[in-house]
Amino acid sequence: MDYRRLIACHECDLLFRKPADVGARVASCTRCAAKLTALAGAGGSLDHICAVTLAALITFCIAQAFPVIELHANGMNSEATLIGAVRSLWSGNMRAVAAMVFCASILFPLIELSAFLYLLVPLRIGRLPPRFNRALRVVQLVRPWCMVEVFMLGVLVTIVKMVSIADVIAGPGLFAMAGLTGMMAVVASFDPGRLWAVHERLTSDRTTGIRWSRVGDRRERLMRPQPAREWTSSSASTARHAGLVCCHACGLVQAHAEGRTRQRCWRCGHPRHQRRPDSLTRTTSLLLAAVFTYIPANLLPIMHASSLGRSEDDTILGGVAYFWTSGDWPLAVVVFVASVLVPMLKLAVLTLLTLSARRESAWRPRECTALYRLVERIGPWSMLDVFVVTLTVTLVHFGSFAVITAGPAALAFAAVVILTMLASHQFDPRLIWDNVDAGKRRAPTNRRNAR
Repeated sequence: MDYRRLIACHECDLLFRKPADVGARVASCTRCAAKLTALAGAGGSLDHICAVTLAALITFCIAQAFPVIELHANGMNSEATLIGAVRSLWSGNMRAVAAMVFCASILFPLIELSAFLYLLVPLRIGRLPPRFNRALRVVQLVRPWCMVEVFMLGVLVTIVKMVSIADVIAGPGLFAMAGLTGMMAVVASFDPGRLWAVHERLTSDRTTGIRWSRVGDRRERLMRPQPAREWTSSSASTARHAGLVCCHACGLVQAHAEGRTRQRCWRCGHPRHQRRPDSLTRTTSLLLAAVFTYIPANLLPIMHASSLGRSEDDTILGGVAYFWTSGDWPLAVVVFVASVLVPMLKLAVLTLLTLSARRESAWRPRECTALYRLVERIGPWSMLDVFVVTLTVTLVHFGSFAVITAGPAALAFAAVVILTMLASHQFDPRLIWDNVDAGKRRAPTNRRNAR
């Protein structure tokens, strides 16, 4: 059987017949409602996404070269750039936080755009770039850790916070950052796994001796198969039950060799496994570390403010109270949700999912999967307070007049964000549905024994 005609859901492991081309439609799993990836034709055209990626890379360079915010107070001026904000944290003995901010707002977005453009340009002209597998895997690895949109929201919160103490001027970097946020959203909506369909098409053309001068709309119309008329599950079976395994990197369904360790996908070379090894153990360890780190993140000061010989410490909840009492209640709600409610929600949901999987419970699997998907999506937004602290420390540095430095809670809170994101990545949502499938298989056996 040609397993390449099948696709398995990454969240419940249900097998489906793969359609030839989904076009502009969004394919979702009928059991858990998860979006199915690595389908031919999903998302925009290569021309469109290549142009947006190139524009995003140019805009990224502009955002790095110009100040994002300028501050004027009592004849003294200060400005904040992305790299300058990282440098301020580094010089203030907050090197771990500086490294996290640098990776999330500068390094990882640059890697994603560069690697994506490295793949798209050759594919656009009908050629396969060298080391296609590794470049595509790099895009998939760094994408969840790019937080440009969270940084942009942090800039807006900082502007509102600084308006009451100084004159705030939006720099050219702010407008470039706003444009970059929109373009990164477009790039993130494109499924990188779709490039494997282009890879296979170019590989088959090379083996059959067909040469193309360009990859354009005319070729896509000629080579595009007719859409499948039905989208039904393959006998309502899971990949594990059928002795198959789906590669999480390229989405290829292939036979699983029992008893063999360190198996790799034959197409992309990525390690493949029916279930993520030691998923519950790793998730539990990271979750406990996040819980213990969350306590000092809320109790210790996140910023130290010194002005004219007076010093004041500010906690996360103190910042929420400041916005609320000053009349900026919408920002108070935003900061409270991103910095207090979201971390608590992630910890609670991950605890529920881990306990449910350990107890082999089949309680509301569809709702549990939806909660897991929610945690995955809102994970990066908890970095909002860290970005606000970074920009505030950079801007308010007026010698003896006023100085703001980062407090120990900034490191603790950044650690909470990273640990919870790692915990959600280590958790395998297919474990939720394994208990449901096991219960369905036991039910007929129990009925026969009762007879």
